[in-house]
Amino acid sequence: EHVWAKSHGQFTNNSIPGSDLHHLRPSDRTANNTRGNLDFDIGGRPLTSVVYAANSSYNRIVDGVSFEPRDEEKGDVARMLFYMAVRYDGSDGPDLELNDKVNNGKTRYMGRISVLLIWNRQDPVDDFERNRNDVIFGIQQNRNPFIDFPEFAEMIWGN
Repeated sequence: EHVWAKSHGQFTNNSIPGSDLHHLRPSDRTANNTRGNLDFDIGGRPLTSVVYAANSSYNRIVDGVSFEPRDEEKGDVARMLFYMAVRYDGSDGPDLELNDKVNNGKTRYMGRISVLLIWNRQDPVDDFERNRNDVIFGIQQNRNPFIDFPEFAEMIWGN
């Protein structure tokens, strides 16, 4: 899944932003197809509830204009989007921007920044995310600074 939807930046899988590992992650087909290019926000109806072997269930929520990932993914998603907005500033590719809207359509904007900031605080960086950042650094030689320094998001987009 491209966390920053391809249609929100008009980039392809073969472009630098389209193949940037910092915003790619595995996703089941149903969730990926339902999310499509929706912005991220709180609310909607549960998309699915699956119980895994460890008896941990999860819900992803969709309302037609936005998508809410499961709780343990929210901070990860926020930090991926923060990275994309800072990394792709128009100097060598699309100028990707975060805003506080949903239903951005096929523009270079993704939202909802106020919710992403909450998710960044509520779902702190964990060992899985740190390790993923290290592995990606080994492959593409850059890091997601919002994993190393999550407070940067508040410094840039906070009040």
